[in-house]
Amino acid sequence: MILDHSLLIAFLAVGAYGLRLAGLIGGQAILRNERLKTLLDDLPGCLIVALVATSLADASPLTWIAAAFALVVAILTNNVVITMALGFTAIFGMQYFGMGGKKQSEKTFNFG
Repeated sequence: MILDHSLLIAFLAVGAYGLRLAGLIGGQAILRNERLKTLLDDLPGCLIVALVATSLADASPLTWIAAAFALVVAILTNNVVITMALGFTAIFGMQYFGMGGKKQSEKTFNFG
């Protein structure tokens, strides 16, 4: 039993440090490959756009207006915190002052 545990610990240690070594070697290879570096530099932005696009797919027009406003703020300021604050303020203000409608999925239909 002790030998089994010792072998397990040894294999896990080799595996953990092997993964670290692979990450180190892979990271250096990425820095040398300009195409791959450019691709990975653009990856976070692509992921954010994908998340925002899927959340806007079934959103109300009010949300689309607030998202467009936040996009304009992001382009003008290039500041994430200001963009989030003003985007939230835009949607909250429009909802508070009664400018927004319900999402299509929240509307009730009376067929009778």
